[in-house]
Amino acid sequence: MARGRQSVQELIARRRRAGFVGRGAERAAFRANFDTLPEDERHRFLFHVHGNAGVGKTFLLRELEQVAREHGALTAYVDETSGSVPDAMEAISLQFAAQGTRCKDLDRLLTAHRERRYEAELASVTPPEAEAQAPSAGSMAVARAGLVGLGMVPAVGAFASALDPAQLAQSADRLRSGLGARFRSHEDARLVLAPESVLTPVLLDELARAASAAPWTVLFLDTYERTGRFLDGWLHRVMTTDRYGALPDTVVVVTAGQLPRDSVRWGGFGDFMTDLPLLPFTEPEARDLLAGKGVVAEPVVSEVLRLTGGLPVLVSTLAEGRPAGPADVGDPSATAVDRFLKWESDPVRRSVALACALPRRLDADVFRAVVDRPDAELDELYTWLRALPFVSERGGRVRYHDVVRAPMLRLQRHRSPRTWESRHRVLAATFRDWRTQAEAGRGPAELWADEGWRELRLAELYHLLCAGERSAPAGVLGDLVDACEQGESVAGQWARVLVEAGADAESRTVAGWGERLAEALGGAGTVAALELVLRWTGFETGPVFAARMDPVVSGWGGTVGGRPRGRRRRRRRVPALRRGRAGARTPGWTGARMTGTT
Repeated sequence: MARGRQSVQELIARRRRAGFVGRGAERAAFRANFDTLPEDERHRFLFHVHGNAGVGKTFLLRELEQVAREHGALTAYVDETSGSVPDAMEAISLQFAAQGTRCKDLDRLLTAHRERRYEAELASVTPPEAEAQAPSAGSMAVARAGLVGLGMVPAVGAFASALDPAQLAQSADRLRSGLGARFRSHEDARLVLAPESVLTPVLLDELARAASAAPWTVLFLDTYERTGRFLDGWLHRVMTTDRYGALPDTVVVVTAGQLPRDSVRWGGFGDFMTDLPLLPFTEPEARDLLAGKGVVAEPVVSEVLRLTGGLPVLVSTLAEGRPAGPADVGDPSATAVDRFLKWESDPVRRSVALACALPRRLDADVFRAVVDRPDAELDELYTWLRALPFVSERGGRVRYHDVVRAPMLRLQRHRSPRTWESRHRVLAATFRDWRTQAEAGRGPAELWADEGWRELRLAELYHLLCAGERSAPAGVLGDLVDACEQGESVAGQWARVLVEAGADAESRTVAGWGERLAEALGGAGTVAALELVLRWTGFETGPVFAARMDPVVSGWGGTVGGRPRGRRRRRRRVPALRRGRAGARTPGWTGARMTGTT
């Protein structure tokens, strides 16, 4: 064998990489695509992997990424840690740089985008001495230009429609003055108001330059049921139109999510894309996985197959315990959680695994807040937890697979409701303390632009909701006013926390609020979401008010139908909604009417 070629042992090791089993047809279709020229009608530019949670989508994407790199491709992987198109571009640029391809022009513009966004937020902060100034005649024109709708007016945002017109004009006046002083060009303004239109052409130029150095470029967009909310429309425009420029023909995109592709948006482009639906493992595939873990006894294999239904994450979890006989499989009446931890005999570790299911995500600090053990044991326990087959790690944080976490939560909630509430309250207090520390010396605009602060606030609210704190839903909806000022992707995080906490705490009402808000955001955007909040907190709808206020919010791309029930109530209620803002002592608002219907 010539030097430089791989050995048989190396090839076998590569095929067994990360214990990968099954999905042969999907891998073969993806691999064959590199052997077809882009001009060939058989070549595919887009693959969409989809299937239920626990079916192995992310695992397959990681395998496909290795296949792409074996073919010399430059690759990038984007998941739900990106909350916007600029975030996704930043993730792509960072990963390209790690592979030796710098995107200098894109990096420069991304830095400028962050700086200009921050400057715009500072411009919307009201100087105390400016409060008494009378509004100018042109202030409403600024509102009509869409600046109010974009959440750039201080203490107003989308609720501008419910405020006194003079207050609105003053806010618009301050914003116009601030923007004029801080933005140095029209391009700077576009970086804040329409970042995709500025950044995407530069990204395409960077991809074109990368195509001269690498034969292929492959972009992997995971957890598409979440990231697709802001990426799918943009991706469609990039791949099917020339709005932003030309996309090199050596670029391949792989998306993965729980849902099939949007047939309305992508239905006419089936000839350049391939669907890869994932089903549970076949029995031979599941048996291969079990054999790879040393589980070969037929009674044990049969029981594992029966319990898991072939769901890869469950097969892998049960196989990790390497049960030696049918007695090790346990009583068929045991709960799903008992199945996951059946072969972990250490009661401390079992209790740690259950306790660590409570946070949605955790790092070493959250782990220490959750686990009540001596300091000398914590590092070892955390190392053990991170190695569990149903725990994934990215960016220094770990999370349970949903298929495993859900029954663990149900077990704890049903077995000891008071302990459930107590533990969530402790976690909420921990995140509140960390959030308060992060707020020191900073204003609301700076805090809302800080992803770290937003994560702390969301975690605090999630645990309050799970604990059944009565004011927690109001706190989420109060925060939503400010979240909408940051855009739909940030507002979506506040809707999602209602959905997730409602599901985990079995509160259909709370989950319903989140689902309605998410639906509104995905339809007419933040206007529709905030109209829902107005209705839930005591406002009506009416054509007279809509006709009067439509010009003010025309920049939102929608109309407002909310009509407050009288001038006095309007002035009392809207400031109350703002109590959920950063730094407020009491999240939520007092005296607002919230119905339990969705």
